[in-house]
Amino acid sequence: MIRRILAFLVRLTTGVRTAPELGEIHKRRIYLANHSSHLDALVLWSAIPTLRRHATRPVAAAEYWQKGRLRRWLATRAFNAILIPRHLANMRDEDPLEKMLAAIDNGADLILFPEGTRSKDGGIGPFKSGIYHLASKRTELELIPVFLENLGRILPKGELLPLPLIARATFGHPISGPDPTEPKTDFLARARDAVVQLSAN
Repeated sequence: MIRRILAFLVRLTTGVRTAPELGEIHKRRIYLANHSSHLDALVLWSAIPTLRRHATRPVAAAEYWQKGRLRRWLATRAFNAILIPRHLANMRDEDPLEKMLAAIDNGADLILFPEGTRSKDGGIGPFKSGIYHLASKRTELELIPVFLENLGRILPKGELLPLPLIARATFGHPISGPDPTEPKTDFLARARDAVVQLSAN
């Protein structure tokens, strides 16, 4: 119930609409989105159809989401995020890829921001290799590209309070994971291009 109320409030305040159901309902999936704001994970999660949202876990930066009671509550209680440390020194005790694979094997869909960091100018940066390794190890996954619009303006970097603007989440059709013969760089460029193309819609 708490999750439904939270998702409703996010959609109400940002204007983002619930996405149509895409792909095959029985398949696990990863949502691949551009990254410009700390609101991205919450807004994308809120836009996912209810039947899928309960099993969807954002992959998020531990250093940010473990600061303060509200952030910790949102990350751990509301949308059950997979918290990944961004600094190599903090990764010694846990492998981020293994954490994500374990979540998928336990029935979770994931929200991933393959750029790895927020955009400073609103553009979509190169995708890092994590999504390639993840999709290569779980070839049955559906990869859903998502373009998030206006969130960098609603909550710019360094700001604490969101501005009253309308957000938009555009979901694309599933793309295939990397073919065994497809070079990593080609796959990463193809996945990024699927998100970039949605920005023109």
